Amino acid sequence: QVQLVESGGGLVQAGGSLRLSCAASGRAFSSYSMAWFRQAPGKEREFVSGISWSGGTYYADSVKGRFTISRDNAENTVFLQMNSLKPEDTAVYYCATRRSGRGGWGTDAMGYWGKGTLVTVSS
Repeated sequence: QVQLVESGGGLVQAGGSLRLSCAASGRAFSSYSMAWFRQAPGKEREFVSGISWSGGTYYADSVKGRFTISRDNAENTVFLQMNSLKPEDTAVYYCATRRSGRGGWGTDAMGYWGKGTLVTVSS
């Protein structure tokens, strides 16, 4: 069982920055690929960024060049640095673990989910 707790969300003006954190319980954190998703009101949950257990990083086109994912295995934490934020980045942001043996970054490939943290970007 893995528990994920996101933090760092809040209200920021367009062009600003936020850093999200996701703290994971359990001793096998370093073996998990981790991802960030987001869900805006009335929209489906979408992939934002992922980081494999070996450190490879992946981004949705909409955030490439603005967001950076990283992980600290010693602290069981994954981060999402978000710069140059836009109003369309407003959403609840969730972190998730990818199921062992699964490829891709779809929601169906994820196993454990956090409860999310709200990011609001004002124009």
